[in-house]
Amino acid sequence: MSIVVCNNNSMSAITSLPSGVGGGSMSLISTQTASSSSTISFTSGIDSTYDEYVFKFINIHADTDTANFTVGFRDGGTDYDATKTTTYFRAYHSEADSTAFGYKTDQDLAQSTGFQNLCYSLDGDADGNTAGYLHLFNPSSTTFVKHFIARTSCVHSAPEAHDSYIAGYCNTTTAIDGVQFKMSSGTFDGVIKLYGIS
Repeated sequence: MSIVVCNNNSMSAITSLPSGVGGGSMSLISTQTASSSSTISFTSGIDSTYDEYVFKFINIHADTDTANFTVGFRDGGTDYDATKTTTYFRAYHSEADSTAFGYKTDQDLAQSTGFQNLCYSLDGDADGNTAGYLHLFNPSSTTFVKHFIARTSCVHSAPEAHDSYIAGYCNTTTAIDGVQFKMSSGTFDGVIKLYGIS
């Protein structure tokens, strides 16, 4: 076994890292591309293979001004209506140089079957878009509720730069076997990738 030597400028004689260092690896499960789509649904690949799943949002563009980008979870049925309790806060900076940071009580859910906003009042202009991610933890558990966290960066319709943080849980011990993304109105373009974390 090599001895690891570290100083302020370098590391030397590292031949391998022990397991568990640096976190798990990401395995791409599927990629879906929206093109004037009303929904993107992931109905396979979310099972007991991984304890954590990550969705990446790339260049999500609302075709309608002031639409909200949303997510819903399926718990064994055909609808994406798993009951959720969530929290939402955001920071913003407008092009007119106004700023704010705070909890958004109008964006969270309390024991609701509705879709959760991941960002709201999007700019439908050609150059406006959204990027971010959502982590879903242990969706196949039949013992515990299913936690999720998300973070998005979007162009708000004001126009403003929004940095949003969303967290919550699906209040069910039934497995979550599907996830759907859609705009609150109109259609959208962009790419969503699903990864499993080992």
